[in-house]
Amino acid sequence: MAVKRPRLAAVTTVYRKYSHTQHIVDRFLEGYGWNGTHHHPEMDLVALYVDQVGADDLSRDRAARFPTMKIYPTIADALTCGTGKLAVDGVVLVGEHGDYPKTPKGQVQYPRYQFFEQIVEVFRSSGRSVPVFSDKHLSWNWEWARKMYDTSKEMGFPFMAGSSLPVTWRIPSVEFPTGAKVREALCICYGGVDSYDFHGLETIQGMVERRRGGETGVKWLQAYRDDKFWDACRDNVWPRELMNAALCRSHTLTPARAGFGDVFPSFDDMRRLVKDPVAYRYEHADGVMGTMLLMNGLVKDFNFAASIEGVSKPFSTQMYLPMPDGRTTLADFFNPLSYNMEQMFLTGKATIPVERTLLTTGLTAAGVDSLYAGQVKLETPHLAIRYQPAAASTFWRT
Repeated sequence: MAVKRPRLAAVTTVYRKYSHTQHIVDRFLEGYGWNGTHHHPEMDLVALYVDQVGADDLSRDRAARFPTMKIYPTIADALTCGTGKLAVDGVVLVGEHGDYPKTPKGQVQYPRYQFFEQIVEVFRSSGRSVPVFSDKHLSWNWEWARKMYDTSKEMGFPFMAGSSLPVTWRIPSVEFPTGAKVREALCICYGGVDSYDFHGLETIQGMVERRRGGETGVKWLQAYRDDKFWDACRDNVWPRELMNAALCRSHTLTPARAGFGDVFPSFDDMRRLVKDPVAYRYEHADGVMGTMLLMNGLVKDFNFAASIEGVSKPFSTQMYLPMPDGRTTLADFFNPLSYNMEQMFLTGKATIPVERTLLTTGLTAAGVDSLYAGQVKLETPHLAIRYQPAAASTFWRT
């Protein structure tokens, strides 16, 4: 007897080249490289909703090439395939990219929460629900993010979210030791506020959640920018030893000077090279300190370091994200993310704890709030989020 293949619906903002929709939905249509072969997901993406369709749209091309996938005018139509009742076995929500307004704090108002609410309304009216994956952080609005999480728990459907950072390759290919007693963790990365800061926080959280006792939540956060950043850096508010350990993992470190001498950056070199630096420093409820550093001009990758009790040297690695270079649109680091999504749709069980994304969503919003309020220290009692990490490692080893 043939096993029924799961049917998926994708709910997206835009579907253009290099968009997250293209990176994710194309993998469910075209397949992707996995374990040394071209892997075709054991499921069918049959329905698509695209919120904004521009001149560079790819959805019409994909619908023509893959006639088993139909484009629908509303989210409800996509989930019901026009029948009026839920007609799919899983939902992929990609609310990234597109032309959306910004808040006064500079946050892009991607409609992830609004899309989620429309998805849940179909679940309620149909009397059943299915697994949902939501790309990146849950929402720019903390209250909405918390409601998304709470709704998934109340209704009892598997919910998974996040980006490729915790599941991509690592160089070196190492897992953070389970049960380690951590003192401090740090990520040096690049990008903007309310975008790549989430990735940097997720890099840290995907590692330190494995510490002794699991995750305990975060008590407070303070952001630093420009002169306050450099003052804190000079005063070792975050450890220079961990900065150096993280920078040693970078493949894109800007040479501090020409020639064959030491090109590793001094404090003055970093201040010369980095424009508009941003740091988020925060304390977990169990005393573990975390620092996320956006240092554009110094690196273009994501580098992690942590101090572990009983270990003389910092633990460090890079989350490897080989970007498309114009000759390809592959962005292979979406392969392990897509694979983990598949496992949830096949088994009905999330492989990645959604609490990680809830916490990193809250940290991102707190970082933005601290910057907007003048880089003040903010207490974060709402981030008392406790959870245990997944037992199995999920990062890509091949």
